[in-house]
Amino acid sequence: MKIFSDELVNEAARVNHVADLSHATIGETLLVAQYLEQKTGIPFIRMDQGSPGLPANRYGIEAEKRALDSGIGSQYPAAAGVKELKEAASEFVKAFINIDITPRACLPTVGSVAGSFGSFIACCQRKAFPQMGKVLFIDPGFPIQKSQLRILGIEWKEFDIFPYRGQALRDKLEDELKDGDVAAIIYSNPNNPAWISLEEEELQIIGELATKHDVIVLEDLAYFAMESRRDLSHPYEAPFVRTVARYTDNYMLMLSSSKIFSYAGQRMALVCISDKLFDRHFPALAERYHDSGVFGPTFIASIQYMITSGCTATTQYGYAEMLRLSCEGKINFVEDTREYAIRAQKMKKIFCANGFTITYPNDVSEPIGDGFFFSLSYPGMSGSELVKELIHYGVSSINLDTTGSLQHGVRACTSRMRDELYSVLDERMKQFREDHPIH
Repeated sequence: MKIFSDELVNEAARVNHVADLSHATIGETLLVAQYLEQKTGIPFIRMDQGSPGLPANRYGIEAEKRALDSGIGSQYPAAAGVKELKEAASEFVKAFINIDITPRACLPTVGSVAGSFGSFIACCQRKAFPQMGKVLFIDPGFPIQKSQLRILGIEWKEFDIFPYRGQALRDKLEDELKDGDVAAIIYSNPNNPAWISLEEEELQIIGELATKHDVIVLEDLAYFAMESRRDLSHPYEAPFVRTVARYTDNYMLMLSSSKIFSYAGQRMALVCISDKLFDRHFPALAERYHDSGVFGPTFIASIQYMITSGCTATTQYGYAEMLRLSCEGKINFVEDTREYAIRAQKMKKIFCANGFTITYPNDVSEPIGDGFFFSLSYPGMSGSELVKELIHYGVSSINLDTTGSLQHGVRACTSRMRDELYSVLDERMKQFREDHPIH
């Protein structure tokens, strides 16, 4: 029997102006879940929004306090970022990715959302003609980024990577890039929503074709080193975080503080640009902005500054301290975030024991790891049907088709799971299976 009736769920959707629950955004799903929880007092299993479920890193907090006490609050921060953060970022990339990027090309942004927004502008406007400046999404992916392109009026192409893993990715990418109309490729690794991880051969394919077709790769590393199958916690020691940066000079890496340091409320991230790309001259940028047309300076002064007018100075010092201490081995952010993998294991076990399957179960050579997200399917149900039905059982999620996926399923986030809710989830999913027998 359902916990929340059709009438109550429809009321929650109507009051919160949600037109279609089956394709609701993350924010809309959140509102419906909150409404039902507040009206009835019945707790929800919140698998919708990917907000950190761990305390913010105390070293960052203390560093911010010291910075504010020093008096910097009266001064505008430099658009290119404070020296301490730029140097710490460069060292962090070396320590955990084993890639050399100079401090000048490590730029703070107000979260990776602002980073991708500015990056889309710079990557696409470097092309002489707008029709040659499309973005290619390797899906499933973060829906917000397509919303950004709608605002900017930039066209995009997309494909679900599910049937194109390994060497199959090469032919698919060649087909997508052959017309020369793609300016940038974007993906997250590990992936939001499916938690798949691109393997070395796939990153090499992306890098080689990016160079061949002069495409810039936007690599979103929001869940940096949170891939549970390998120990990535030791600075300056292999194994290092996998990256396309080993295979092309056309890259921009987005490093967020939100998940690895649970610092989401401070809205701080970095865009680390290949030094060769940073120094490239593009006549189209020079003509548009009446500046040098050099990619890095244009990105900083003519684009990103217009979006954020600089990033909060104290938070830059906080992020710098967390990065610096990570390089020194005094912060083990990988171990700190391992709790998400533990939650994923427990949640997957409950769902799979009750008839669910993992929608994206494998990478090329092994089953996916455990972490912040995973994907779920149920026999005989589309993603639209499943996301709506789960709400009736007090479980909120998002439809995979809102992420560019062609598979039938939903995204599950582990961040808000609590110990006392595992038994609740188990009881509800047993009821779900009883009400939806598998034939």
